[in-house]
Amino acid sequence: MTTITIEQAGKLRRQEVTLKGWLYNLRESGNCCFRFSDGTELFKGLRAEGESRGLRSLKGLTQESSVIVTGKIRAEKRAPGGFEIGVTKIQIVQKVPEARRFRFS
Repeated sequence: MTTITIEQAGKLRRQEVTLKGWLYNLRESGNCCFRFSDGTELFKGLRAEGESRGLRSLKGLTQESSVIVTGKIRAEKRAPGGFEIGVTKIQIVQKVPEARRFRFS
């Protein structure tokens, strides 16, 4: 398995890769779509076809929590950068506690 940056994703279409980053936002409905970043770009992840267990661990995950995502890169013109990842495995490295998140007054 190859670990890459999001910036390199377009060059590895249809290949299984691992991305390391942090949660940017999460939509907990239907296909359970989320966006995450690694500092190079923003990327969209969603449940791979036929895969349901991969994204269950995202439920209730807070913004900026660290994740390691594995799946296949595929072209998607509506996604940021024109690509997304069909997630088969996700590892939560660190969950940001809701009470510790920075808030503006």
